[in-house]
Amino acid sequence: MTNAYIIIDFGTGNLRAAVVSTAGTVLGAAREDIPYIRDDQYPDAIYFDPQALWSRILDRTREALAQAGPVHIQAITATSQREGIVVLDAAGAPVVGMPNIDHRGRQWEDRIADKSLVYRLTGRYPTSLFSALKLVGLRAVREEWWQPEGTFLSISDWIEYMFCGVVHYEHSQASETLLYDVERKNWSEALCDLFSLPFSLLPPLTSSGTVLETIKPSIAEALSVNRGASLIVGGADTQLAALSTRANAGDVVIVSGTTTPIIKLSASYDLDAQQRTWTGRHIDKDSYMVEANAGVTGLNYQRLKKIFYPNEGYEVIEAELRSVTDFQCIASLGSLVADEKEPLIKGGFIFNTPVNQELTRAGMVWATLWDIACSIFENYKTLVSVTPNERPYIWTCGGGMESKVLRQFIADLTGKEIRIRDNYRHASVVGGMMICNGSLGVEEAQTDLYEQVRPAASAQQRDHFYDRWKEHRALLKKIF
Repeated sequence: MTNAYIIIDFGTGNLRAAVVSTAGTVLGAAREDIPYIRDDQYPDAIYFDPQALWSRILDRTREALAQAGPVHIQAITATSQREGIVVLDAAGAPVVGMPNIDHRGRQWEDRIADKSLVYRLTGRYPTSLFSALKLVGLRAVREEWWQPEGTFLSISDWIEYMFCGVVHYEHSQASETLLYDVERKNWSEALCDLFSLPFSLLPPLTSSGTVLETIKPSIAEALSVNRGASLIVGGADTQLAALSTRANAGDVVIVSGTTTPIIKLSASYDLDAQQRTWTGRHIDKDSYMVEANAGVTGLNYQRLKKIFYPNEGYEVIEAELRSVTDFQCIASLGSLVADEKEPLIKGGFIFNTPVNQELTRAGMVWATLWDIACSIFENYKTLVSVTPNERPYIWTCGGGMESKVLRQFIADLTGKEIRIRDNYRHASVVGGMMICNGSLGVEEAQTDLYEQVRPAASAQQRDHFYDRWKEHRALLKKIF
C-alpha cells in the first residue's frame, strides 16, 4: 500500500479533497463548488452551513480515496481561504460559517476608533474582509448565531477540529482576524477591547506542523482509513501554496488562484507607511509574509473561459492567443490596485465601433489576461516599494498560471525571470504534503526542476500596451 496523506483544501470558490503520496504525487482528487447562502439581513453578506459542508467534505474525501486505490493514510491536514471563519457554540457544535467574501461587518468599519493602531499591530488596514468585523456584524444583527460563550475557528482549523476534536487556531490564519498581534505572535487583549469582543472567545494558538491528535474512530471507520492517522495543523492556503515553490527568505511569490496575492517572504515585520500592504505570519516559526493583492483575477478568467471556450481546453485557448498580435479590445474587470484609494466597481471590454470583424474570442481573452498581468504588476510595484525584490526571478504557482501567455506577460512587465514548478496547479495541496512530511520526519527526494520564462517583449512595445491599459482603466473609473 502507498503511504499517503489526505489534504482538504477549502478555497473561496470550491472545495477539494486530495490523496497525496509522501513523494508528492496526487493519487486522487475530488472537488465541487461551495454552496453559499445569501444573508438578507445585511447589504452584502453570505454564509455557509458548516454541518452541510462537513458532509460534503467527507463525501469528496471518499471519492478521492476511491480514485487513489490501496493507500495507508498516515496523516490528514487542511488548508483554506484566509479570513473565513466558523462559529462554535459553548458545546463545540458549529453554528455558522462566514467565508472571506462575506462583508456583514461593513457598516461598522467607520466605528473603529484607531485604525492606525490596528495596522501597526495586525499589519492590515481594517476592513469588513477580516474576521473581527464579521463577528461584530454577527453580534449586532444575528443574535441567534452570536456565541459569546463559544469560540470561532478559521475554516482549515475547523476542518481539523471536526476530524479530531481539538480546538485550536494556527498562526498564519490568526493573522487574518484583526485580533492577533503579528509581531508578538499572540492574541491581543487591546484589539479585543477595540472591537468589544471577549478575549475568552479566542482559542489556543498552534503552529503549523503540530500533531494534534489521531482521527476520531467514527470518522476513520466512515472513511475506511487507518485509525492511527494523525491530524496535523496546516495553515492558510496562500502560505501553503508559497511553501510548494520552495521559495526562500527574500523571494517574491505570485499565488494565482481565485485572487492573486503577490507576496515577499521576509525575516522582519515590514510595514508600509501608506498602509497599502499586508504583513502576516508565514507558516514557519520566524518568517513573515508581506503582501499586495490584485483581488479577483483567476475567477474572472475561469468564468470567461466558460463563456468563450465552454467545450475547449486551455491548449486551444493558448493556440488561438498566439494569433493575437495587438489589442483587439481592452479589458478592465475589477481587479484591485493597491495604490488606488477606491476599487473599480464596474468594468468591461472597450473596443472600437462599429464592431470590427477582426475582433475574436481570443482577442477578448488576450485582453483579460493582459488586465490580470497589469494588475499584478501594479501591485508588484507597490510591494517592492515597501520591501525591494533583489532577486532576478519571481516564483509563481496556482491554477491561474495555466496560461503560458499570462506568464510571459508578467515576465515582460516585471523584467524578471518567471519560475514555475510542475506541481503549480496543486500548490496548496503540495504545501500540505510538505508540512506532513516535515512533521512526521518523512524524507522524500524532490527534484529542483522548474520552468523558466524570461522577458521577451521590447520595452517600447510593453510600455505602449501598459499605458493603454492604464488609460482605459482610468476612463472606466471616471465613467462609473
